[in-house]
Amino acid sequence: MATYERLDYGSPDGCQIGGASTDKVAFYGGTPVVQRPYSSAVHATSALASSTDFTATHLAALQEIQKTLIGLGVWATV
Repeated sequence: MATYERLDYGSPDGCQIGGASTDKVAFYGGTPVVQRPYSSAVHATSALASSTDFTATHLAALQEIQKTLIGLGVWATV
């Protein structure tokens, strides 16, 4: 029988992990890291949806997703 610990202690609003962008979080034994900084050049989704061609903007967005997942320890690098 598995046992689990609740992080929200039964709150109907759920739980919050990291209240500020400077709070560190890690998963799967990864090193805790802060939230990656926002980049409007990468995060502007209108640039991704305006073309059917794969552009440097698409590549930059995919690389940002990859770096974020690596930073969270979700994307295995080894």
